[in-house]
Amino acid sequence: MSMSTSTELFAHHWAFAVFLLGAFGLCALMLLGAFFLGGKAKARAKHIPYESGIDSVGSARLRMSAKFYLVAMFFVIFDVEALFLYAWSVSIKESGWLGFIEASIFILVLLAGLFYLVRIGALNWTPSRSSRQVNKPSVVINTNNSHPQ
Repeated sequence: MSMSTSTELFAHHWAFAVFLLGAFGLCALMLLGAFFLGGKAKARAKHIPYESGIDSVGSARLRMSAKFYLVAMFFVIFDVEALFLYAWSVSIKESGWLGFIEASIFILVLLAGLFYLVRIGALNWTPSRSSRQVNKPSVVINTNNSHPQ
């Protein structure tokens, strides 16, 4: 008694098929429920943005400095690396000394990257035009051996 290929395939993957049907059914139910139960009121101020009781003023299209996005990317990168280190710390007994050495190398590479970012000024929030230049006092060396009297 042999099963056909499609029946055998369904027998092995029936749980995934039920999951997909359930997910699509739930999405359809939520969309249809929102359509039928949602508000149908038409008003002049219906499509105006409203935030915390304050009417919006001006445009939402503000020009932001690229440094904000750069620092956000650095935060995400170093935050993900912290997750890797947390996973390593949970399994420290299983990884042994070899895992400790690998984690130390990983931390050193992260520190080298952080020092590089600080050195090139990527984490400097002030723009270059507003940073103050500290003038060093010039030292005058008298090469003349004559002493004023």
